[in-house]
Amino acid sequence: MKAVVIAAGEGTRLRPLTEDRPKGMVEVAGTPILSHCFESLVELGADELVVVVGYKKERIVSHYGDEFDGVPITYTHQREPKGIAHALLTAEEHVDDDFVMMLGDNIFDANLEDVVNRQAEQRADAAFLVEEVPWEEAGRYGVCDTNRYGEIVEVMEKPDDPPSNLVMTGFYTFTPAIFHACHLVQPSDRDEYEISDAIDLLIHSGRTIDAIRMDGWRIDVGYPEDRDEAERRIEGDLETATAESE
Repeated sequence: MKAVVIAAGEGTRLRPLTEDRPKGMVEVAGTPILSHCFESLVELGADELVVVVGYKKERIVSHYGDEFDGVPITYTHQREPKGIAHALLTAEEHVDDDFVMMLGDNIFDANLEDVVNRQAEQRADAAFLVEEVPWEEAGRYGVCDTNRYGEIVEVMEKPDDPPSNLVMTGFYTFTPAIFHACHLVQPSDRDEYEISDAIDLLIHSGRTIDAIRMDGWRIDVGYPEDRDEAERRIEGDLETATAESE
C-alpha cells in the first residue's frame, strides 16, 4: 500500500512558525508534524511514502532523506500552490493501485485502520475518515453530505452555508480513478483545484464513497493554537499510557 502525503503548503496562518520552514516541519511535542503523519502511515502498513513538497521543500528532503523507519520515500514537487487536487496529480506517475492519502498538517490518534480495511474489502471505491464538528466551524473544512447508508453523496469545500457539520478529516483511501477526476477539475473561486470537486466528479460517475466516523481525535494544525492543542493531546495520551503501564 502506497501512501501519498500532501506537504506542499506554506502555512501562512501558522506564522511566525513557518517563516523559515514548511508547515509539515513545525514541531508538535518536539517532533515535526510530518513525522507524526509518517508514523501513523507506517503503523498502517504503508510500504512507500510519496510526499508532495513545495514551499521550502529542501527542509523536508534534507531532514528525511530517502526513507522513514525503513520505508522508502519518493518526493514530488508542486511548483505552485494550486490546491490539493493539483498537488495529488504530481504523484500520479508513482501510484498504480489503491492508495491512502493524508494531508500532512493533520495529527491523528484515531481509527485510521477502519478506512484502510474498508478499501481493502472492496466494499467501496473510496473511503474517508469524517468527524462531526460544531456547526460554526464546519465552514473551515470540506463538508460531507451522506445518505442513510453512510455513503457520501456530496462534498463542498469550505461552504459559506454548510448543509451538515460532518467534515473530511484529511485521511482518505482512493482508487486511481481519482487522478482522472483531478484532471477534469476546473479552478474554483479561490483559483485552486479542489479535491472536493474531484470527489464530486467520482460521486456523479456512480462511484461509491463511504464515510467512516472517527473514533478518537485529530488536530488540523492550521493555527498556533492548534499546535498547542495537539501538544496537550499527545502529552495527555503519553501520561495515560505511562500510568496504565505502572
